[in-house]
Amino acid sequence: MKTNFTKHYSSPSQVIQILKSRGMVFSDDAKAERYLTNISYHRLSAYIFPFYQLPKSDLTLKEGTNFTKALTLYRFDKKLRILLFNEIEKLEVSVRSVLANFGCQELQDDFWITNSSYFANAVRFKQTLSVIDKEIDSSKEDYIEDFRASFVESYPPAWMITEVLSFGSLNYIYSNIASNQLRKQIADYFGVKPKIFVSWLTVLSNLRNMCCHHARVWNRDFVLKPAEPRKLASTWTETSKLDDKRIYYRLCIIKYLLNTISPNNDLCNKLNSLFAEFPQVDAFAMGFPVNWDKEALWQ
Repeated sequence: MKTNFTKHYSSPSQVIQILKSRGMVFSDDAKAERYLTNISYHRLSAYIFPFYQLPKSDLTLKEGTNFTKALTLYRFDKKLRILLFNEIEKLEVSVRSVLANFGCQELQDDFWITNSSYFANAVRFKQTLSVIDKEIDSSKEDYIEDFRASFVESYPPAWMITEVLSFGSLNYIYSNIASNQLRKQIADYFGVKPKIFVSWLTVLSNLRNMCCHHARVWNRDFVLKPAEPRKLASTWTETSKLDDKRIYYRLCIIKYLLNTISPNNDLCNKLNSLFAEFPQVDAFAMGFPVNWDKEALWQ
């Protein structure tokens, strides 16, 4: 049963006093107030929550908890998001290119993405075409504007369209391709089966959007469940004891896909450097197993 919202706004200075009453130590109230003004308590509260004693509902902080500890977790999460976004970007760019290249080669049609005959579900195709219309109409990219001004075709070729669509839209297009052979060719390039490819792209698209919108990824239970592959073309990892709701499982997906398009990637070194910079952060809380970086996937 719903009730009225009874919490009232508290200013940064009031928040400091509330946190002090719960046991938090501040070395510089004025500096902390500036942080709370620019970041907001609502955002920082997720990084303070782990420091509460059990039961959490008592709102009593563990002895020795200071504001700097919460800020450290916040900064770690920020750098983790940047790392994730940069690595997912490599995969997204590759998916754009592979989708356009393989489609044009297999179907022998430069404009296949806007041709309904190549797609299995007409309703989904119309939805995709509506998104394409919106993106092209609003695009200020020189190549789109030049195409509109110079050519009679209603739509640009596939390799232009894939560059203006979102990661999620690319996945939507891929999953609706009627040709099993084309879908398999694209998925094979990334070392997975089509069903796994769709699931993993969905998970990574969601994660990318979280990173873009500065959502917390550290110590989070993700809602989307990635499909578990039975057999993969390249080295995967033992997942029976992994929590597929935690960030480590998603990092394994990123690492696997990166290994197929960039075998010499340095994601493992980047993660180890991040943990070295923030030794206070508990990797286990994010789903990392002991000696994760010694597994074959990460070599």
